[in-house]
Amino acid sequence: MTTLRAVKGMNDVLPEALPRWRRVEAAFRAITARHGYAEVRTPIVEPTQLFIRSIGEATDIVEKEMYTFVDKGDDMLTLRPEGTASAVRAYIEHAVHGREPISKWSYLGPMFRRERPARGRYRQFWQAGVECFGDGGPFVDAEMIDMVVTLLGELGVQDLEVLVNSLGSGDTRDRYREALTAHLAPHRDRLSEDSQRRLASNPLRILDSKSPADQELCAGAPDLVDFLGPEDRAHFEGLQGALRALGTPFRVAPRLVRGLDYYSRTLFEVQGRGGELGAQNTLCGGGRYDGLVRTLGGPDVPSIGFAMGIERILLLTGGADTAPTVDVAVAVADASLREEALVLLRDLRAAGLVADGDLRGGSLKSQLRRAADKLGARAVLVLGPAESERGVVQLKDLAAHSQSEIPRAEVVLRVQALVRESK
Repeated sequence: MTTLRAVKGMNDVLPEALPRWRRVEAAFRAITARHGYAEVRTPIVEPTQLFIRSIGEATDIVEKEMYTFVDKGDDMLTLRPEGTASAVRAYIEHAVHGREPISKWSYLGPMFRRERPARGRYRQFWQAGVECFGDGGPFVDAEMIDMVVTLLGELGVQDLEVLVNSLGSGDTRDRYREALTAHLAPHRDRLSEDSQRRLASNPLRILDSKSPADQELCAGAPDLVDFLGPEDRAHFEGLQGALRALGTPFRVAPRLVRGLDYYSRTLFEVQGRGGELGAQNTLCGGGRYDGLVRTLGGPDVPSIGFAMGIERILLLTGGADTAPTVDVAVAVADASLREEALVLLRDLRAAGLVADGDLRGGSLKSQLRRAADKLGARAVLVLGPAESERGVVQLKDLAAHSQSEIPRAEVVLRVQALVRESK
């Protein structure tokens, strides 16, 4: 019989790895809450048209990477490849703009893209992100970037680089697209195969190409910032001034683009160095999408957001995987005491203690070994026939290498005190 395996690029996260995941998730939730963001949860499956209309038909995500299928009702559905479009759809569908002038949302969950798997890049991957609806000024942009840098710093990620750019608004993108096309068209034959295709459909994506030949040709391309009008330039300068006021280091990257069509004005990336990232060094990316709410049928609401890849951050945060630990384990010296052990475990858990026990009926020696080595228990409670008759339980303090007998009625309080002392 063929052994079934996980789908390529979709990985299991086993219990010993989860403490590191929870640390990143907890830090993200804590810092976004401090900044006034409330968590939103949207469906994993959305109408395919949502992503075509928002991300852009000529993007790699829509053309090559989406997991799209027809369900039994003949509806065309897609596993969400990113979080912003779903958040905007929810914002419009529930008419949130009518209840509050500014909405600040955060989210955390799995996304799906059929990319080529690489270190830190998977086909099911986890993203944490935020969206802010209703504030069009540059200060929220700077605050959001600073929040990302602070979060990564709290997680111990060092040697970060913040890149910022502006796509402008109105026809700025179109004018720049024409200028970039005019610059690259005479050299079309020297472009990579992907970039030759993009030259007609989405030339800005050529700026993001990893091909050395493409990068060489783009080196002499015009800069986006040179095409900004007065208002867009003032917004971009306001962003830079706010970042300087916050003391957040950054670098203007004139050719920074992102692979989604909905962006306008501010673009930013936070990149990491070292660790196990390899070439996939972008930890977080985001920017403004001031026209997206209107494009999807809502009012004209300025918006900005970012998303960060959890797996990539884990590659930089270090620390060994940690086995699950319990406060106390219960072991039985005789199989006839398993029901008594079951009741004791229930009482310990009801008191808020993390308690576990192996009630399969194995030897006491194997139960004690498992409690110490596998469970990492602070203490073990041993039930034996003689002790049971006298109404006592044997308490083994594994950290202090000591043991004592305690009355059954005092077990919970004694274990609680022992656990408090060890924390």
